[in-house]
Parts: sequence; C-alpha cells; structure tokens
Amino acid sequence: MVDRNIISTLNELIEISRDGEKGFALAAKDSKDPALAEFFREGEQSCQVAASELQNAVRAMGGQPDEGGSAAGAVHRGWVSLKAAVSARDDTAILEECERGEDYAKAQYAAAMKLDMPEPVRSLVERQYQGVIQNHDRIRDLRDQYRDQYRSV
Repeated sequence: MVDRNIISTLNELIEISRDGEKGFALAAKDSKDPALAEFFREGEQSCQVAASELQNAVRAMGGQPDEGGSAAGAVHRGWVSLKAAVSARDDTAILEECERGEDYAKAQYAAAMKLDMPEPVRSLVERQYQGVIQNHDRIRDLRDQYRDQYRSV
C-alpha cells in the first residue's frame, strides 16, 4: 500500500536536494576561493546522491519520484538570493545564502522525521538529516571564518 503522505514528503526532500545541488553548483562556479569552491562541489555531489537515494526509496514504496528541483520552489528554499550574492562574487555573501538554503533543508528534514516511516526509509531520512545538520554547521563556521577574515582586513 502506498502511503501518499510519506511519498509526498520524500518528494519534497528530493526537490530540496535538487535545489541544493543547483545552489552549490552555482556557488562553486562563482566562489573566489578554490578551497571553498571545492567544498561547494562536494555539497553539490552530496545533494545529487541524496536525491537519487530518495528517488529509489519512493520507487520502493510504489510511488513516482520527483525528477528535479523546481525553479519556483527554489525561491522558498533560500537559494534564489544566491544569484545576487554570486554576482558580487563575495564568498561571505555566498556562504550566507548557502546557509539559508540549509536552514530550510534542516527544517524540512526535521518535519519529515516526525512521520511514522517504515524501515529502511526512516534510517535513510535520519542519515541524510544528520548530514544536512553537519553541512549546515560547516557552512555556518565557514561563514563566520570569512566574516572575521574580512573584518580584520
């Protein structure tokens, strides 16, 4: 039996992952710092893998997985302001916008974790949620580091 609420939630997480993938790709392309650009590429790859895993979970539950992030949805996920940040090519601003996107992802994963999901779907979502938290915290720390760096210049 297909649980439409769980399928819908997983599809939302797929969209979040695809939007993160696109956001990190844009951030990597426009970051001035090569090490930061590499970090963003890793974030892009991580989001790509997460979306694929979630799509497989939706199929295993008998649902139809979302195949890509939505342009309109990105507005609500914090990634749209990234375009303005990268146009200025300011790594601190780029990190701030990435953190905003990760804030949204954290909130959506936290909400998903409140659902009664079957195993192994629950384990998958929990593992990805922990990854989102770690990524968010790393971005926050990098943002603080870049802010401090620019203040001392």
